[in-house]
Amino acid sequence: MTYSLDMIWKGLQDAYSGLAADVKEQYGVTLKKVGSIGFSAMMHGYMAFNAAGDLLVPFRTWRNTITGEAAGKLTKALGFNIPQRWSISHLYQAMLNKEEHVKDITFFTTLAGYIHWQLTGEKVLGVGDASGMFPIDSRIKDYNKSYIEKFDEIAAPYGFSWKLEDILPKVLVAGEEAGKLTAEGAKLLDVSGELEAGILLCPPEGDAGTGMTATNSVAVRTGNVSAGTSVFAMVVMEQALKGVHEEIDVVTTPDGNDVAMVHCNNCTSEINAWAELFRGYSEALGAPVDTDKLYTTMFTAALKGAPDCGGLMGFNYFSGEPVTGFAEGRPLFARSVNADFSFANFMRLQLFSALSTLKYGLDILFKEEEVKVDRFYGHGGYFKTKEAGQRILSAATGGPVTVMETAGEGGA
Repeated sequence: MTYSLDMIWKGLQDAYSGLAADVKEQYGVTLKKVGSIGFSAMMHGYMAFNAAGDLLVPFRTWRNTITGEAAGKLTKALGFNIPQRWSISHLYQAMLNKEEHVKDITFFTTLAGYIHWQLTGEKVLGVGDASGMFPIDSRIKDYNKSYIEKFDEIAAPYGFSWKLEDILPKVLVAGEEAGKLTAEGAKLLDVSGELEAGILLCPPEGDAGTGMTATNSVAVRTGNVSAGTSVFAMVVMEQALKGVHEEIDVVTTPDGNDVAMVHCNNCTSEINAWAELFRGYSEALGAPVDTDKLYTTMFTAALKGAPDCGGLMGFNYFSGEPVTGFAEGRPLFARSVNADFSFANFMRLQLFSALSTLKYGLDILFKEEEVKVDRFYGHGGYFKTKEAGQRILSAATGGPVTVMETAGEGGA
């Protein structure tokens, strides 16, 4: 899975022009200057550049589950769980694959780090997003120095001219100045040319960091669950984990505190696929249905299903799922001849299936590691229908779940 640079910039420019048009419409003001700017983008992934600033290989996103060998070897070598989607896994996998581009790398970063670099000239990254590139030492709010040394030892036989710390972005925590918008950056962001240079920028973060911040889940013993295309739960810990679990990442809050994260590649994609099937059926009947009504009907029906989903069974893996060891996706729905195959039970199954892998990881976190959490906030499209996703997440986490009025829009 990848996105071209043209797609990235067009998307960002469209978002900004929409913002400027909204300001103009509501306040009659042409947007030229703001107090500060911050960028958030999908977590982790791999964007590698040479000395000329050229992207060396197409952007590899968090959903590219091609790094199993690298992640396993790094986890063993460091004694710290390194997930497949982390940037360092992508880098090491490229080394193991003997990819030609690796010797030419002078900088690699995440999508948010790339956008920030192009708009400010600063090769920096917020600590939360940086913690998905390489492990962070929360005591110093920077990359773990001993792990850096171990990786350089692993890389030494390859004979590259670079050291790992030289090609990673500089780590910044929330509140630190991360540069200012350059004249070139202003033109990149605002194609109308109205936006002025010199605006202060904060450290760029990943979508996990914005989710924590938007739900006020940055204090110890708070947690949030983001449920959309993927689903992940994050709990700010009181102390470090006792063991190494491949199902649990250790990342950080935007101010550098340790967070236990259970990240699953699959959540609502299977629900979306069935929604399109139901939409097609409605249109074939000559009764097209509004998207919001379609999803509200589907999710509300789930609340009327039997506790055991009527004996129906399903797996929602559109893509590979590292948490449970699947390299590729194979969505599956099955039932016995005696199952209660009703619409309510079918939808309840789909909503439960979307969180089943998350629960698998959370059971390890809560039962084996005895991590405590006082509350969870839910956000993302899974929670857009009142009560449905909230109730099923509460069942999965075994505790209270709060959603805000804007929960359906996601953390950012």
